[in-house]
Amino acid sequence: MSDDLLTRARAWAAEDPDPQTRVELEALIGAEDLDALADPFRGTLEFGTAGLRGALGAGPNRMNRVVVLRAAAGLVAYLKDQGAGSNDSVVIGYDARHNSDVFARDTAEVVTGAGLRALLLPRPLPTPLLAYAIRALGCVAGVMVTASHNPPQDNGYKVYLGDGSQIVPPADAEIAARIAEVGALADIPRGTTAVTLDEEIVEQYEHRVTSLVGPGPRDLSVVYTPMHGVGGHTAVDVLQAAGFAAPHVVTLQAEPDPDFPTVSFPNPEEPGAMDLAMELAAEVGADVVIANDPDADRCAVAVPTGDRTASRSGWRMLRGDEVGALLAHHLLTKGKRGVYAQSIVSSSLLGAMATAAGQEHVETLTGFKWIGRIPGLAFGYEEALGYCVDPEQVRDKDGVSALLLVCELAAAAKAEGRTLLDILDDIAREHGLHATDQLSVRFTDLEQIPATMARLRNEPPATIGGLAVERLDDLALGSADLPPTDGLRFVLADRARVIVRPSGTEPKVKCYLEVVVPVEEGEAEGVDAARIAAAGRLDAIRADVQAAAGL
Repeated sequence: MSDDLLTRARAWAAEDPDPQTRVELEALIGAEDLDALADPFRGTLEFGTAGLRGALGAGPNRMNRVVVLRAAAGLVAYLKDQGAGSNDSVVIGYDARHNSDVFARDTAEVVTGAGLRALLLPRPLPTPLLAYAIRALGCVAGVMVTASHNPPQDNGYKVYLGDGSQIVPPADAEIAARIAEVGALADIPRGTTAVTLDEEIVEQYEHRVTSLVGPGPRDLSVVYTPMHGVGGHTAVDVLQAAGFAAPHVVTLQAEPDPDFPTVSFPNPEEPGAMDLAMELAAEVGADVVIANDPDADRCAVAVPTGDRTASRSGWRMLRGDEVGALLAHHLLTKGKRGVYAQSIVSSSLLGAMATAAGQEHVETLTGFKWIGRIPGLAFGYEEALGYCVDPEQVRDKDGVSALLLVCELAAAAKAEGRTLLDILDDIAREHGLHATDQLSVRFTDLEQIPATMARLRNEPPATIGGLAVERLDDLALGSADLPPTDGLRFVLADRARVIVRPSGTEPKVKCYLEVVVPVEEGEAEGVDAARIAAAGRLDAIRADVQAAAGL
């Protein structure tokens, strides 16, 4: 086995066009460091509905130029099988992570070498801008080189088809099959005729986003952070074009930096990631704090809870479900008609709001690859800070347009002497307090993930948090409404719910908890009482889920 591993590593090094990864690999080969070689050569980085995502480095189980060139060759083979020809274009975007620009250029060379047109975005830009460009430019596909909010050592490769949506089955399996058929790297034709787009495509996107807000109040003090990512200039431009004052930007996180030096994980949901933004908000007395993740397809919001000048402890991060409810409320109030959609792990509140407004409501599997392709979509969201407010042009989550609509809503509330928290209280009075929480566990031993799911399938609890389990849905079996996916849904008494599933992009098991508590009419403190009751129920549910799953 050691001889086989060294042989495969030598073959890879001989083909690797990247001098950095080749030198690193040759050093490991020379030292016969089998431990260090084992994981990079343990199988192949799997191409699926999330495209590719993994740690940078040499070997088939890493993100590198060899893997990207093969993926690009498989993608264009698939597109040509589907009838794409010399007049058809693939638009390629990239973020500011390590090697993103290199992977984008390699992809462009493979696209043009196959006889299609390659259009490169002009610089590192947000993922939603790439999704916009696909439809705006009439492309047959799009590629975004990004690992979104993953750690600095990762990169990824996201594929969209001509409708502007991310790939779903069976396209993912068909593309993966074409990738597997790619021969020697030297035999992949590569061209040099890619077109680098100018700033006009950026201006078109920004104009479209700005057009989503109408006339109204603009008095709002905003603290903003792009989290060392590519959203900063675009977000600031859009806010100012819409009539808002320039936001207070967190200086240490303002410019793209692939090492993300001020955060442990460049994800607004992670503990500590928003500390600098909330410290700045306390200093300037801001009305709202808003963050994008590094590729700006997600939007996080924090609001003051008391004395906004006291400290960051006077600020509260809104849950993704709360931001989703605020955006839905805003769009429904504006009269936007159509389908209001969410992932199955998001709060059931959206369904209640849509139904009360006479609009259709749909649940999908997790991910905007499902939400973005719903016919007649008016608004879609998932609790992991992803919101689609303009599906006519961007069929993916878009942290920039979501940011702008949050500011529009917050400014309108401020003009009436109210806050986003007041609006959430209004929603709770009308539909009941829908409180959500999440238990998320990161694993280093990946075998523990299927073991955890098997434990819950084989020994499901009869009660959770003192509430009877009324039904257990094994989502792996699929249904008339949902394709199969690895997950379990525990439907509890009193409209409570627990969903457990492995993460699709990180080595985690995620447990999504929800309780619904009616708000007593006529009581001034009714929402506060319901919130206290909900917190107690969630605590009890979390403890029981943790015990049952062995987490």
